[in-house]
Amino acid sequence: MTQIQHSLADAARERQQQLTKPAGSLGRLEELAIWFAARLPSPLPSRLNPKLAIFAADHGVAAEGVSAFPAEVTAQMVINFMNGGAAINVLARQHQISLSVIDVGVATEYPMPAQSNARLFRTPIAKGTANLRHSPAMSAADCTKAWQVGYGAAIEAAKAGKNLLIGGEMGIANTTAAAALICALTGYGPEEIVGRGTGIDTLAHELKIQVVKDALARASAAGAHSAMDWLREVGGFEIAALAGFYAGAAEAGVPVLLDGFITTAAALVAVKDNPAVGDWLLASHVSQEQGHKLALDALQLQAMLDLGLRLGEASGAALCVPLLQSALALHAEMATFAEAGVAAAKMV
Repeated sequence: MTQIQHSLADAARERQQQLTKPAGSLGRLEELAIWFAARLPSPLPSRLNPKLAIFAADHGVAAEGVSAFPAEVTAQMVINFMNGGAAINVLARQHQISLSVIDVGVATEYPMPAQSNARLFRTPIAKGTANLRHSPAMSAADCTKAWQVGYGAAIEAAKAGKNLLIGGEMGIANTTAAAALICALTGYGPEEIVGRGTGIDTLAHELKIQVVKDALARASAAGAHSAMDWLREVGGFEIAALAGFYAGAAEAGVPVLLDGFITTAAALVAVKDNPAVGDWLLASHVSQEQGHKLALDALQLQAMLDLGLRLGEASGAALCVPLLQSALALHAEMATFAEAGVAAAKMV
């Protein structure tokens, strides 16, 4: 953090000591208010104005049988998002979160809905990635294009006055790509990271582990070394866009709320590429997907919730928005001991 950010955090921390409660009695809520004070930046941060962008794309590795759902579900879920029928639509409506869907590589054609519950941006790089088990998922040029889509979305959201950015994802087989990235960037083995995604059985899970092992061996032999190398070799268009989204948020000075397994893999890429991005990240929840906790540990992030979720779509992050709003409201609106005429504690 900068010196100014440290000063703002100190001012917020001092205010927490003066509010009409025992010091530290609001636990993590106090820490969250102080965290936002340093970044919004204000010792009394105002109500959050969140923006949620779901990046959607298909994966060639779906052909290996690593998902319980067919690849065309990616496009079908984009339509569901636009029609307002997905879990994230419900949560976005309930918590007043602005929602956009950004197609960066959906393979199956789908119609534009007559009426829409979210803004749709069609900026496809290609009709899905290549099969990462056998070849690089994407070219360097296409990886950069996807990154720039996400980066631009974050910059535009910041210009529109959004002060909390949330990235979501949709892409059948993207837990395979995310697992490969997390393994590559943390050093954990596939057996520790690869989970069951959409609910695959034991046989399919064993196959998925082998696919990730094969992809890592292939990419390593091809000379993958940097975070961007690994993103190109075993990532996905929506993961690249998410990584760019987080990089853009950090550049614009806007806090980011991470969702689950796939978005955390994207955050790892962004942080490995530029460690300064990590200072702008909050973890919303730890998912049921195997390996997510280890990925969060690698980012030195502590999740706010553990509800056994594994849906994606930024559903876990959306659930945390009212919790964050409450933390900031308590910080700003509670009376101090002096204001309330309440005697402060004699021992600190």
